Amino acid sequence: MSDPIICVDSLSVELGGNPVLRDLTFTVAPGEIVAVVGPNGSGKSTLLRCLAGVQPATAGEVHVFGAAPVDDGRFWGRVALLGDEPAWYPGLTTREHLELMGAVHSAARMTVEAALEMFALVERADAAPLNLSTGQRQRLALAAALLRPSELLLLDEPERGLDIEFRAALGDLLDEYASEGGTVVLATHDQDLAGHGRRVLPSGVPA
Repeated sequence: MSDPIICVDSLSVELGGNPVLRDLTFTVAPGEIVAVVGPNGSGKSTLLRCLAGVQPATAGEVHVFGAAPVDDGRFWGRVALLGDEPAWYPGLTTREHLELMGAVHSAARMTVEAALEMFALVERADAAPLNLSTGQRQRLALAAALLRPSELLLLDEPERGLDIEFRAALGDLLDEYASEGGTVVLATHDQDLAGHGRRVLPSGVPA
């Protein structure tokens, strides 16, 4: 049996003196999709930031690929994070943002043209991201995350701004990513998208 990609042991986080996560313990196996659910303020985003190594724990331990997550090139070579909307580069078009992602990561999972087609951005390929709609920018962020090679996807409300049709398509894309051996942890309010998870993990502080 393969070693877990993620091991969380008795994780607790306090923000401003208020408990956000308490005594959270779980593991995630390679190829698994885990959906983290809960209302706003229940700690979903905090958990993803802990897994990404950008939010320190108050107590407990987090291991990703057998070690504490760290903000360095080796870690981010294996992990793709979709959190808040990224800071887009001024003067670069939608296509150029994806070309840049492909140039940085030589073993891209798909071509730029395939990504534009898959994420319904062909007609907006020459537009700057800030001239796109909210949903189009979210599709661009998802395209960038899925174009680059990775072993672990951390997605914070990836359904944000997407219409119903594309939410369904996103679920299929995550299934495909997992079938290739990738692992996904996503925080979501969308019950259909959460249904693609092999497990649904409640977030937050137990009552």
